[in-house]
This record gives sequence, C-alpha cells and structure tokens, in this order.
Amino acid sequence: MRSRVGILSLALAFGVSEYGQSQSGATPNQGTSQSPAQNQGRSAGGDIGSGSGDIGKGAGKGAGDLAKGTGKGAGDLATLHPVGGAEEVGKGVGSAGKNVGVGTAKGTGKIVKGTGRLLKKPF
Repeated sequence: MRSRVGILSLALAFGVSEYGQSQSGATPNQGTSQSPAQNQGRSAGGDIGSGSGDIGKGAGKGAGDLAKGTGKGAGDLATLHPVGGAEEVGKGVGSAGKNVGVGTAKGTGKIVKGTGRLLKKPF
C-alpha cells in the first residue's frame, strides 16, 4: 500500500512539474495558431492525473459495493437467512474486487503512459 502511494505521489509530482513548465513558455506567434477544429491529445500531466482519478474511482466504487453487500448480508443474517447472507457478502466482495482491479489497471495504464511521455521529452 505504501509503495503504491509513493508511486502515485511521484507520478503526480511529475505531472505538476510538467504543467508548470508548459505554462511558462513564450507566447506563440498569432499567425501559427491552430484552428479550434484540430484536437490535440491530452498532455502527459493530464494522463497522469486522469489515471490517478481512475484509481480513486475504482477504489470508491469497490468500497461502496463491499458496504452494500455487507449490509445486505447482515440484514439476511438478522432475519435468519444465513445462506442468503453469505451469498450477498460474497457478491459484495466480488464486485468490490472487480471494481478496484479495473480502476487500478486503467489508472496505472494512464499513469505509465503519461510518465513515458514525460521521460521521452528532452530535458
């Protein structure tokens, strides 16, 4: 858990520093500005930030599913339905694991992509 937070902090620091560097450049020439129809891709810092958000969304959604399953399971146990209670808790744990896994995988992929873009740029 600590290494994941450390990696996330490092990636966020790279993203923030990249954002600061991209803002401090000289103003572009008015004759070479791009038309609004051309869409530029997300910046490296944007990829890292979006990836961090995906990890957070997956963890939040997983925690919600776990709480929902646990609550339903406790209700079934209170009404003397132990099989239904165990089933609901199992569903909640399964959904939580799936959501955390998906969010982590998507987020990590975006962070790696953004970090690769940062490292590709010359210093």
